[in-house]
This record gives sequence, C-alpha cells and structure tokens, in this order.
Amino acid sequence: MKLNGLDERLLALRERAKEVRDPTAADETLEYILSLIEKRRPQSILEIGAAEGLTSCAMLLCSDAHLTAIEYDSARASRARENFRLFGLSERVKLHEGDAGEILPMLEGEYDLIFLDGPKVQYRRYLPDCKRLLSRGGVLLSDDILLFGWVRGEPPKKRRMLVEHIREYLKLLETDEELSTEILEIAEGLAVSVKK
Repeated sequence: MKLNGLDERLLALRERAKEVRDPTAADETLEYILSLIEKRRPQSILEIGAAEGLTSCAMLLCSDAHLTAIEYDSARASRARENFRLFGLSERVKLHEGDAGEILPMLEGEYDLIFLDGPKVQYRRYLPDCKRLLSRGGVLLSDDILLFGWVRGEPPKKRRMLVEHIREYLKLLETDEELSTEILEIAEGLAVSVKK
C-alpha cells in the first residue's frame, strides 16, 4: 500500500515527527508493513516502541485489527493517546506506558503481527516474549536492523557495542528453528521473521 492513500492529517503528523527527529517508521518500512497487513489481515498487532503512535494509527486505519502498544516515554505516550483519539481508534488500542522489558512478560494471548521498534540494545531481551506472544504463522518485524550499514560493515567506535547487540540479535533470529527470517534492505533494514 502506498502512503498517499493514508489520511492527510496522519501524513502531516509523520512529516512533523521527522522534522523534529521524533521516531517514526521510515516511509519505505511503513509501506512494507501496510502491504503486509493488506495481504495477511492480522486481527491482533503488538507494537513495541510506539512513540507518538503514528505507525500504530497507520496500521489500524488500514485494518480492522486490535492493537497493543508499548511506549516508555510518558510525553510520547500522551501524544499517542491524543493521536488515537484524533483518528477515532481509541477503542481498538491498549497502550501500556513503561519499560517493555517489564510489560512484555505480563502480556498474554497471541499476536498475528509484532512490530519491534524499541531500543535496539534490548531486542535480544525481548525476543523470548515476542516468540511466546507470536501466533503460529504470525510475523515479527524487527526495525532498523542494519543501522546505517554499520551492522554489515565497520561501525564508528562509539556505536560498536550497539552494533554488537544487533549482530547477536540477528544471529539469534537466523539460527532460531521456530522462525524463518529474511532481512530486507529497506530504510535502515527490516528483519521479517515468520513463526513456523
């Protein structure tokens, strides 16, 4: 699905978020997610690292799914609530404010689609719960997995530890027998893992 099919108010909010460098999924990544949703029609979605809820809104506007969102930053979570209200989506969203590492173990049920876009150094820590919560045949999308090309190349000194964490996470995904993973070279890299 092309982004120009989205609500103009949402597109404007995404542009503003980019200008102030507030995290939101890259255009290319969001287009991929929306086309995946069109194809697979998930009923339940989990977003880890929801920021202002703009990606959540886009996913909900092109589906009839229910969505659970986790956001650590209280100011962003508050803006996410406002955005869910603005687009009439509040009834289909449950927003958890706090540390995903503490919230994920408390979640129950199954999700057809999980979008992981939180702190990259925590991806490994989140993986067991993501797998537990992912329905069979469900898709786990891990964003920014190639990080400016550093993950497959030479990272700046200051970023070596972060890159090491991502490399370890990728290795876990690629060697996990319960998951079938493909790395897409769109935006800063997207890992697409399907639960067998």
